[in-house]
Amino acid sequence: MKHICFLTGSRGEWGYIRPIIKAIERDIEMSYSIIATHMHLLPEFGMSVTQIEQEGFSVAEKIYMTLDGYNSATMIKSLANLLLELPGALTRLRPDIVLLAGDRGEQLMGAIAAGHLGIPVAHIQAGELSGNIDGIVRHSITKLAHIHFAANEEFAQRVVKLGEQQFRVFNTGAPQLDELVNGSFTNEENIRVKYRLYGEKLILAVQHPVTEEEGDAKIQIRETLAAIAQVGWPTVLIYPNADAGSEQIRSELKNLHSENIRLFRNLPREDYLGIMRIANVMVGNSSSGILEAPSFHLPSVNIGRRQKGRPQAANVVNCENHRSEIVKAIHEAGAEEFKSKLKGVSNPYGDGNSAQRIVKILKEIKIDKQLLNKEMAY
Repeated sequence: MKHICFLTGSRGEWGYIRPIIKAIERDIEMSYSIIATHMHLLPEFGMSVTQIEQEGFSVAEKIYMTLDGYNSATMIKSLANLLLELPGALTRLRPDIVLLAGDRGEQLMGAIAAGHLGIPVAHIQAGELSGNIDGIVRHSITKLAHIHFAANEEFAQRVVKLGEQQFRVFNTGAPQLDELVNGSFTNEENIRVKYRLYGEKLILAVQHPVTEEEGDAKIQIRETLAAIAQVGWPTVLIYPNADAGSEQIRSELKNLHSENIRLFRNLPREDYLGIMRIANVMVGNSSSGILEAPSFHLPSVNIGRRQKGRPQAANVVNCENHRSEIVKAIHEAGAEEFKSKLKGVSNPYGDGNSAQRIVKILKEIKIDKQLLNKEMAY
C-alpha cells in the first residue's frame, strides 16, 4: 500500500488537495496522512483544521509554527519553526511520497525536509507564474521536487525548460477544479438561507497582502473597501491569508461597519464554492478569481500585481488598487453584457478530472534511484 503525506497550511492548498485525498480514500491500495499547520491552527483565521476533521478527514500531525506580528521577519521565523518540526513528523509518518501544492513558504519547507530525508516529493501547480515572492518559491519547489503535476501544457513545458527530466512531468490539470465541475458545492437555496443573501447583486471579495508591498497593505484594503461601499452591492468578504501585511488588513476589517458587507474569517469549502457560483462578481487578488471563477463563468475583478503572469480567461478584468478604477472594473464585470460573453468560456487550468489522474500516477510511479537521484536535463 502506497502512503501519501499531504502538508497544508492554508485554505487555498486545502482546495487543491481535498479532491486528491477523496480519490485516495476510494482506492484500497492507497493511504494518506495530513500534516496541518499555520493558518489551519489559528483561531484568528477561523481554525479551519476543525472543519477538515468535521468532514471526516484524519489529521495525523498538527505543527504550530506561526509567530505573531505578521510581517516579513516573523513570516521567515515562522517558516524556520516549521522546518525544525517537519523531520520529526515525517519520520513518524514514514510516507512513500510527500505531496505539496502551490507556491507558499510552508510547501518549500516541506520540499526541503522531505528531500533531505530521501522521501520523493510530488508538486501540484508546477510551472505557473505568480507576481510576487510566491513565484520564486514555486520554482524553488520545482527544483527540489521529483514529480511535477502541471495544470496545462504551457506550465508543463516551463518545468521542462527549468531543466527537469521529461519523465517527471505530467500535465494533469488543476485538481481544485474537480469539485466545481462535479457539483461538490452547497446549492443556491441553502446558501441564500444560511448566509441571508437575498440581494439582486452579490460580490465575493478576497484580498490578500502582497509580500513585497507589505507597507501598503492598509492603504490597498482601504481603497478596495471604499470602492465596494461606493458600488453598494451586498458583499461576502473573507479574511486574508497570514502573509506579511496581513495584520494591517485585518485591523481594517475589524473596524469595518457596513450593512452591505458580511465578513467571515473562513468558510467551509462547499459553502465558498456555493457563494462563488451565485455571485455576480468576484473582487480582490485571490487566485480563485483566476483559476476557479472561469468554471462558474464568474466575472472577476483582479486588483494589483499579485496574480501577474498567470494565464487568464475572458472572465477577468484587471485594474490597479485605486478606488475609482476598482469601481469602474466592478461595474464593467457586473454588467449583463459582460456576463453574456462568458457562456462559452473555457478554463485554461483543467477539465475537472485531475485528481484521478494524479492518484493514478502516484500509485503507479516506481520509487527507485532514477526517481530519487535528480539530474539536469541539459
